[in-house]
Amino acid sequence: MKADSEYMNNQGVNTKSEKKVVVVMPAFNAEKTLLKTYNEVMEQGVVDLIIIVDDASHDDTASIAAKLPHTKVYVHEWNRGYGANQKTCYKMALEEGADIIIMIHPDYQYTPKLIPAMVSIIKNNLYECVLGSRILGGYALKGGMPVYKYIANRFITLIENILMGAKLSEYHTGYRAFSRELLVSLPLEDNSDDFVFDNQMLAQIIWFGFTIAEISCPTKYFIDASSLNFRRSVRYGFGCLWVALSFRLSKMHLIYSKLFPKD
Repeated sequence: MKADSEYMNNQGVNTKSEKKVVVVMPAFNAEKTLLKTYNEVMEQGVVDLIIIVDDASHDDTASIAAKLPHTKVYVHEWNRGYGANQKTCYKMALEEGADIIIMIHPDYQYTPKLIPAMVSIIKNNLYECVLGSRILGGYALKGGMPVYKYIANRFITLIENILMGAKLSEYHTGYRAFSRELLVSLPLEDNSDDFVFDNQMLAQIIWFGFTIAEISCPTKYFIDASSLNFRRSVRYGFGCLWVALSFRLSKMHLIYSKLFPKD
């Protein structure tokens, strides 16, 4: 992979785990919150490396990231989209030999203080995937989630659970942890480069029979936290419903989808 801008420090900081833990941050215009998120991630004492992929931000995200120790930075030449950003994140993490990969947004909406718990769950082979759920615990609205987004979240999640035969509290969190074995098993390059990538990824995890754990995650909505506008939220919602319907139709052998291969 040829980086547009790449800065690295190969010295790890985790001496407590046999498995290599890598945190990935898909970033876009995150200059105001990146450092705060980074500091709290490193305070947990279990992370070996942070990978920050900047999706052609218009601010100083990349230059701030370049100064951070124990960090590797990759900058896209143009804005390729949230899904494409994650594809780069996971590819780089696997190339770095990561055993446990945690994706957290650098906008400080999710607390990094849950990282040790997520690492422990995967390290002890309890689950292959852990989600930080904003819905479990019942604090989504108290944390500032807009009412219309909460209602849409609950409705779409209900339909997805029915169509995919799952029991998740939500499919839309930006706080996730994966085992290496899980990531290398998924056809991620076939997924969208847009926001529906998140939903497609979870559907594929269910399709391939991996187990998913959820832990309650306090969340904060504030002016500097990233969020989809109403138009893009609607587009994302319909995209999620199509993913779930495609999953069900593929299970019934009524359609073929490269996202859900029969073999």
